[in-house]
Amino acid sequence: MLWETLSAARDLGRLQQITSILIRYGFGGLVRRLGMASVLERAGKVVHWKQAAELAQLQTPARVRQAMEEMGPTFVKLGQILATRVDLLSPEWIAEFEKLQDRAPPVAFALIEQQLSEDFGAAPEQLFADFDNEPIAAASMAQVHRARLADGTEVIVKVRRPGIRPVVEADLRLLTRLAAIAESEVADMRRYKPKELIRQFTLSMRSEMDLAAESRNAERIGHNFADNDAIVVPEVFGQRSGERVNVQEYIRGIAGRDLAALDVAGLDRKLLARRGAEAVLKMILEDGFFHADPHPGNIYYLENNRLAFIDFGMVGRLPEHRRNQVVNLLHGLAEQNAPLVVDVLLDWAGDTQVDTDTLTNEISAFVDQYHGVALKELRLGKMLTDLTTLLRDHSLSLPPDLVLLIKVFITLEGMGRQLDPDFDMVATATPFLRRAMLARYAPDALAKKGWAAATGAIDILTGLPQDLRKLLRAARRGTLNVQIDVAQLNQLGHQLDRAASRLTVGVVTAALIIGSSIVMTVQGGPTLLGLPLFGLLGFLGAFGGGLWLLVSIWRSGKFND
Repeated sequence: MLWETLSAARDLGRLQQITSILIRYGFGGLVRRLGMASVLERAGKVVHWKQAAELAQLQTPARVRQAMEEMGPTFVKLGQILATRVDLLSPEWIAEFEKLQDRAPPVAFALIEQQLSEDFGAAPEQLFADFDNEPIAAASMAQVHRARLADGTEVIVKVRRPGIRPVVEADLRLLTRLAAIAESEVADMRRYKPKELIRQFTLSMRSEMDLAAESRNAERIGHNFADNDAIVVPEVFGQRSGERVNVQEYIRGIAGRDLAALDVAGLDRKLLARRGAEAVLKMILEDGFFHADPHPGNIYYLENNRLAFIDFGMVGRLPEHRRNQVVNLLHGLAEQNAPLVVDVLLDWAGDTQVDTDTLTNEISAFVDQYHGVALKELRLGKMLTDLTTLLRDHSLSLPPDLVLLIKVFITLEGMGRQLDPDFDMVATATPFLRRAMLARYAPDALAKKGWAAATGAIDILTGLPQDLRKLLRAARRGTLNVQIDVAQLNQLGHQLDRAASRLTVGVVTAALIIGSSIVMTVQGGPTLLGLPLFGLLGFLGAFGGGLWLLVSIWRSGKFND
């Protein structure tokens, strides 16, 4: 067990907290299986195995969700990330993880003031004309205070919770070990790629703890919308921001959840829905850098039918080749082009073994059910949800950089329909898809691709003589190796090895029986219970060898069923 290598004593206290919570919610079997309890017991820490009956009666997804809430910010964030993995988890798990709320009691202002003084080099009251000691929001990672600069500008000061980094880093180390155990010892977990999932989660958590990274994200997205007056991104005051503090312009508007206030203010719901969708589509399909959490809590509606995006801690990135794949997928769904959809999914499957014919037939049937349906009646979010369910049925998972994208599309369409019941996501996306496809074949784009291909070919040709020289030199020295890795041959080798082992044990067992029988007839020598001692030992050895053969054959037959 990898838990045996847990040498950092600083993690044992946190491990005891996590173990106690898991046991209390009825996951004692999991704790034992992973060896978490044995590590604590060897470290001299007591593990209490009492289990609350009322908690054990809850459904498993509900117990996992409540345990995550108790285990703290890292696990709450992990659950929120898992809520986006519609390609991995069934709807009941997704629905439960979506209930995870990132709320926490506020930190005492004395601690906040001390940390701000360390970061700013002066007390907050010396740097701001006004600073509200009471936070307007408090989450597990940070809390937000209102303030006013000397020139009268209203700002928000987002402060990372003091002491949160050591806790999160300990959790990430434990999760990394847990993922390695799950992938190596639980066969059913391997298709979920837990190590890769936790690796991506670790990068996301460390980025979210760095409030300076959030400032850079906001500045980048703000730059991309500099020419669009309908979209507002709060100004970041970089000279006052750092890893533990983020100072941004205060946005005064109607919260995204307060739909009734929109009508009172006389704002145009249809226009807001279209502008919001167009903004997100631009970020995804044109910029390749998008706000990955555009839920109602992160959107404000402003006068003149403008929208403001806030909280850029979670962003997504799409390189050009991924954007091309996304465009092909969405275009294939919108145009009911099954072969185009299948090609994209097979590209995403990579080296994963998949029944191509079955997948193609199911995708064709899936797309065909939308044949003849008017564009305005298509539900792109539902189509993507159904598509990811189909992937899950084939044990396929989305590439990590696309998980957030699918969730954004689903969230975006849901918000659009809340604003406007007749919101047409497909019609809104179609112009972006067409522009993206035309841009792909524009003269400058083709010239760029042609130049890249030409330079690559020239590099190969110019390097060919040197590569051939190295190959011939290795051949002359006898150091040229050719490695062929065939899975079936490896399996055959293991089978032959087991067969040879059984044959050897069988021959030795037979020899022991014959030799012991001969010894039994010879008079003299040491005896036990009136029988020759060496004869008895030989028969005992033969019995052990025969028993091993029977167990080996039985296990082989069981595993082959």
